[in-house]
Amino acid sequence: MSYREYWNQIQEKKNELNSLISSYWSDHSNVGTWEFWVVVSLLVLPLLLLYFIDRTRIFELFCFGYTVHLLWTYIDLILENHNYLSHTYFLTPLLPFAVTVTTSLLPVGFLLMYQYCTNHKKNYYICTFVLSAVFVFVFMSVERVAGLVEFDHGMTQFYVFLIDIVIAYISYWFITGIKRFIAPDAENG
Repeated sequence: MSYREYWNQIQEKKNELNSLISSYWSDHSNVGTWEFWVVVSLLVLPLLLLYFIDRTRIFELFCFGYTVHLLWTYIDLILENHNYLSHTYFLTPLLPFAVTVTTSLLPVGFLLMYQYCTNHKKNYYICTFVLSAVFVFVFMSVERVAGLVEFDHGMTQFYVFLIDIVIAYISYWFITGIKRFIAPDAENG
């Protein structure tokens, strides 16, 4: 197959897939379904918790949350594209399917935990382990029972738990590194 034939076929299949996803959303995940409103609440409710953010550290905290958001969004896109993890109900077919979880729930949860740990001198690594366990083994279990998420190709909640921990640790190391780079003497007193 030639270069042009590949790209024509890829574009054709993408158009078919987009049409199929839009039809699915219109039939099963639209504003008239309870699943849609659960998805909307997963986006909006965590954002309301940002009222409790430490405004003196807003840039640091939002940078941390944004790092969690970016990493989880990219990882989720990979998992979705290879059918390891599927979010079966979503806000709109135009955005990544897990946008509510990767844009709001996980970043805000980890952001508030990071704020708590750094303000109260708590061990970030242990708190991450606990929060990840709650997100994956409690929250995701409820999502699975409700039919909002499905696994395939050997993916399990335990793997999602490990991914969650790795993303949270990388985000912490990234922000810690930036803080040391910006103010290297502030850490030493």
